[in-house]
Amino acid sequence: MSAYPHYIIDVARQLRKRSTISEKILWERLRRHQLDGLKFKRQNHIGRYIVDFFCSELNLIIELEGGIHEKEIQKEYDVVRFEELESRGFKILRIKNDEVIDDIENVLKKILKYKM
Repeated sequence: MSAYPHYIIDVARQLRKRSTISEKILWERLRRHQLDGLKFKRQNHIGRYIVDFFCSELNLIIELEGGIHEKEIQKEYDVVRFEELESRGFKILRIKNDEVIDDIENVLKKILKYKM
């Protein structure tokens, strides 16, 4: 993996302090190996990018998407970011914030499908 800007660690730390409601809900179910013994990290940097959740055992990135992901500039950025991460072998699961809030059990099932 290429080098990353060193400030990214501080940015990730700040993002963890300002978690959204959906991030908090999902993190409560993923932390401490609660989901089938899998270890997840939140607001983790991978190279120059920060991802919402990452499981190295599954090589899986989970991105929660709210209204900002509907803006054209963010859509363009996400395309580039996800293409680069996928080219490095990462799998990406994109989940709408509303899904987490409305049906967390179904979200967890979606994540576990990557274990098979």
